[in-house]
Amino acid sequence: MLQYPQIDPIAISLGPLQIHWYGLMYLVGFLSAWWLARRRAHRLGLSSEAIETLIFYCAVGVILGGRVGYALFYGFDKLADNPFWLFKIWEGGMSFHGGFAGVLVAALVFARKQNLRFFRLTDFIAPLVPIGLGAGRLGNFINHELPGRVSDAPWAMVFPNMGPEPRHPSSLYEFALEGVVLFAVLWWFSSHPRRNGATSGLFLVLYGIFRFVVEFVRLPDPQLGFIALGWLTMGQLLTLPMIIGGLVLIVWSRYQPASNTKTVNP
Repeated sequence: MLQYPQIDPIAISLGPLQIHWYGLMYLVGFLSAWWLARRRAHRLGLSSEAIETLIFYCAVGVILGGRVGYALFYGFDKLADNPFWLFKIWEGGMSFHGGFAGVLVAALVFARKQNLRFFRLTDFIAPLVPIGLGAGRLGNFINHELPGRVSDAPWAMVFPNMGPEPRHPSSLYEFALEGVVLFAVLWWFSSHPRRNGATSGLFLVLYGIFRFVVEFVRLPDPQLGFIALGWLTMGQLLTLPMIIGGLVLIVWSRYQPASNTKTVNP
């Protein structure tokens, strides 16, 4: 059994001002996406200013979509009792699937403004996402969030305020899979011209599989529990359409023209 590291969730405290590690992880995600996007901006013929606009749109999509998604998928009872609870972001609560939907909306708006094909743009965005996902999972770990199920694995940890039983560090599993592995695969795959939609489809399939598998060792959300069959979690239910959609997109991409890395519209 490993010792759970004692890390103060508050990274910086200046009087009444407190900056949490979880918030800093969002900053890491957005800054890394901005830096990586600038390295490949020539592929879409975008200026530095356009890249900054794209990252801003996606950041708004992540935050608004993540919060609304959490309220709808994981906190609907609270939302129904008090609609203003949606704005209590200091109480925490963000959903990846909601944030993902928000980014899709942001990408659609940006693509229309820049006269870009939608899947050409999402293929560009997909490899930028995993570092932010991985950083977010580290933030979850520091915040003692997303505890795993009880385990006798030698790397299991006793989570604070979760009893004496050692548990899977499920947020670290997600950091490794959704962050490190997903970034390495997508960055390599997209380093060469691919057919439109292929990179986006691969992102959906891999993220979906990684999330679905880790949910088997992660505790279901306490307010929901298992929602079907005695084992299916909300995370798995929301992830299934991603896997199916990704497979469909990969098949569809085989009939699309190969992306040209030097022109805006292949």
